Amino acid sequence: MEVFWKFLDGVNGILWHNLVLYIILAVGVLFTFWSGFCQYRALTHGFALVRGNYDDKSDPGAINHFQALSTALSGTVGLGNIAGVSVAVALGGPGAVFWMWIVGMVGMALKLTEVTQSMLYRDTSDPDNPKGGPMWVCRKGFAKISPALAPLGIIVGGIFCVTVLISTITGGNMFQAWNVAEITKTYYPSIPPEACGIVLAVLTGLVIIGGIKRIGSVTGRLVPFMCALYLLAALVVLGMNIQAIPGMFVLIFKSALPPWLGGANVDPTGAFLGGTFGYAFLWGMKRALFSNEAGQGSSPIAHSAAKTDEPAREGIVAGLEPFIDTLVVCTITALVVLSTGAWNRDAASQFDAAPNVIIGNTVVAELAEAPAFTIENGRASIAPINLPEKKLPADPRDARSEPSDWKAREAVMLVATLTHEDSQTPVYIVGKVSKDNNTWRAEFDDVDVPEGTLVVPTTLRAGEEPAWIPDVTVPVAKSPNAARISNVWRPNDGVLVIARGEFNKQTGRELGWMNGSIKQDKDDQSLYISWLPRPSKLPPTIDDPGLYMDLKGAALTGHAFDRAVPGLGQWVVTLACWLFALSTIIAWSYYGEQAVVFLLGKAAVMPYKIVYCLAVVVATFPFIKTDAQLDSLTALGTGVMLFANIPIMLIFGRQAMAAYRDYNRRLKSGEIKGHAAPPITDVVEGKDVQ
Repeated sequence: MEVFWKFLDGVNGILWHNLVLYIILAVGVLFTFWSGFCQYRALTHGFALVRGNYDDKSDPGAINHFQALSTALSGTVGLGNIAGVSVAVALGGPGAVFWMWIVGMVGMALKLTEVTQSMLYRDTSDPDNPKGGPMWVCRKGFAKISPALAPLGIIVGGIFCVTVLISTITGGNMFQAWNVAEITKTYYPSIPPEACGIVLAVLTGLVIIGGIKRIGSVTGRLVPFMCALYLLAALVVLGMNIQAIPGMFVLIFKSALPPWLGGANVDPTGAFLGGTFGYAFLWGMKRALFSNEAGQGSSPIAHSAAKTDEPAREGIVAGLEPFIDTLVVCTITALVVLSTGAWNRDAASQFDAAPNVIIGNTVVAELAEAPAFTIENGRASIAPINLPEKKLPADPRDARSEPSDWKAREAVMLVATLTHEDSQTPVYIVGKVSKDNNTWRAEFDDVDVPEGTLVVPTTLRAGEEPAWIPDVTVPVAKSPNAARISNVWRPNDGVLVIARGEFNKQTGRELGWMNGSIKQDKDDQSLYISWLPRPSKLPPTIDDPGLYMDLKGAALTGHAFDRAVPGLGQWVVTLACWLFALSTIIAWSYYGEQAVVFLLGKAAVMPYKIVYCLAVVVATFPFIKTDAQLDSLTALGTGVMLFANIPIMLIFGRQAMAAYRDYNRRLKSGEIKGHAAPPITDVVEGKDVQ
């Protein structure tokens, strides 16, 4: 898994390079000006379209504008709004909210453009299952430009479908299921995470078997209910903290701008590690793009099922998505997290003194004697050794170090000591495990050895670089106020301490978190802390004696609600997370299904749905342990789709803008007329177009 996360970090470093973010922002600005600020048309005419004033039963398609918007919103208004916003604020600081607003505004133009394109090229040969999206834009659009380009269109469309499937499994599926399991574990530690995955998978399967009409029917009822429930609870919290909100807006603007524009970096306080302009920009852009999916090409797949004969009409409806998702729901979440002080919360308890750090690499073997070595020209060469059986963990309570058989290319390490005069320096000697004639052996890399005496130990540890843990294992009781908000320490509660060490690429600072979790001894039922080792060439230092609650994603938002009204997060946010996640998983299942149909045909749909539901369960297995890992997983899916879809938007953008401007002209001249709005219940249920 360590290799997997490092690989994802490397890929995301390319996908989310600052230059890529500037390009996406520039494309959004381009279509904003090209369309003549279509945001205004979406916020005025768009609501009339959703209300049903322009619905027509005779138009091609399967669902009305309201249901299409609800289906697309169910894919965007999800845990990105609850968990993603919290991640952005926790790692980027308050300034990230400002850049989420910017993405929300230009995202309206991106959504309008990509959906209009897809409506121009959608396939309605099957009236009950219209097909559309950037893959169909490529397939038909390139062929329209020139028959010779038809194969290229199929290839590019296929590449886009592959990125859809990556994003479907990561952000649309696993991110949602993992966060549901995480917040459920936070409040109900006796419920196994896997049980949450099974329930979500069953509910998802019951809906997606019915196709787009059932999906539209379910999301048309679920999305308005869940948004109203969540926003009502959030407004209660904001009302209780109304005096802090003006200051939060000042903080958002100040920390969002570079110093030369009057901005200022936010200093670390409490659990917050500090934020700079650059990282506020990075996290605001990343989380907003993940939340509202502008430019990804996912929403056009849902909107292509809408009943309309005006491509730009559905594009205008789609322009409402980033406004509702980012400028309303995300902003409300951010203000709750900021105004309650959850983002820079105080320590839940205090140790008597700041902990020290010790080597945390698991002891995997005790050798009969220290390996032989030679030193020549300042280089030490360690002789290969035959390995004994793997050692039982030093602490049998620690599930992280359960013994297993040796594996080929497994990394092991000797922590030697170099003594020179009165000083001692650790020397880390890394080796790899291999098998030779049924004998497990370890061969070690040479290391530089300055002057002094080298002592090689008999203790063999796991890993290819040192990893560190605090030297405290017994949690200190929570303060009365912390216990009032979040109960006493319980098994599976996440904890962290703040350490200073190597550069933290998540925040741009030298501060970082050292994470652990509360465990319970099976024999005497006492509580202890199991720490997650933090890899670092040099040992970090801990100056703060505080033990903080480790709140990832949705759990941080739930804690913010609890700080205002103890128990509110437990009920409202947990329920909202379940509803938001379920609706998003359902919507993304349809996006992935359409990609599978394009790539493999209808015969592959049912196997895909089975695999999709199984992935919901797999996501709740405990392989994601930190906010950084969670971000790596979701950033991959969002990044690859943006890479594939932005060029498609630019190639066919002229046609989308021509269709929009023509529709806008006819609307202004009165050529396009609406009718009286049908009953709202008919709109929600889709009866106005049946």
